[in-house]
Amino acid sequence: MRLRWRISWFLALSLSTCSAQPVADISVSQLVRETVYNELQEHERQDSWRYWIESNTQKNQRTEEQVETADGPVTRLLESDGSALTPAAEKREQARLNHLLHSPLEQALLRQKYIDSEARIDRILGLLPDAFLFEEAGEGSGCRRLRFRPSPNYVPHSIEARILHAMSGELCIDTRFKRLVRLDGHLDDDVELGFGILGRLYKGGWCRLERIQVSPADWETERIEVHLSGRAMLLKGIEYETSEVRGGFVPVPPRISFAEGILLLGQTQPPVQHVATSTLESEPASLPAAR
Repeated sequence: MRLRWRISWFLALSLSTCSAQPVADISVSQLVRETVYNELQEHERQDSWRYWIESNTQKNQRTEEQVETADGPVTRLLESDGSALTPAAEKREQARLNHLLHSPLEQALLRQKYIDSEARIDRILGLLPDAFLFEEAGEGSGCRRLRFRPSPNYVPHSIEARILHAMSGELCIDTRFKRLVRLDGHLDDDVELGFGILGRLYKGGWCRLERIQVSPADWETERIEVHLSGRAMLLKGIEYETSEVRGGFVPVPPRISFAEGILLLGQTQPPVQHVATSTLESEPASLPAAR
């Protein structure tokens, strides 16, 4: 689903020549701006997709099917910790979906969660061109690799921005479409939150985002990795470990409703393929493991 991101402020960057210039003739910073612009522009599209998600957290491993709707994604649990649902668990899952189908309040909460999540991604992507300095790191397989590090001229004004700005790493950009293929980032230093009062994230944490082309005009997120540790207020420990892989992308009618998405989940399910094999290495090169 093309996430409805608010990008009017970004249009002022005057990127009307995005597809007119050969990649070799533009600067690194301009390439990054055009790539971010293209990512945000695609998310204004109305296309929707159905796919499976395998996620691993500190608590459990889950395989779900997800359908994108106009008001946010709806999901159905297929497996838990590598095992198919028991009849009792299947009954509970169906009851959950039925409750969502008939609960305007639950739909509103899910819709707001979706809006907040998209706004957060909007802000993070929008920071990339100004928060970092970029330099060439080579080319290969149609991708241009760029190393990034915090820009000393950028002043973060939120906790999100502070955490992002503390990272360095590498971007891979598809040179044909000027689209983001991979982002690797890692914390080189501890990040204090609220001058250390609210907490601290320890250096060594890392994250990864991988994107794939699923149609001539559409790209989707295939893999998300986040591995962070630290401490929160009152010395409570923070351990955030999550890994998510997506696959089996099938288009569905655009702008479908929650109800239509839930009905799709009840129809024949696409085959579940566990942990898609990426053409990229499974661990980020030269990135230290999280504590």
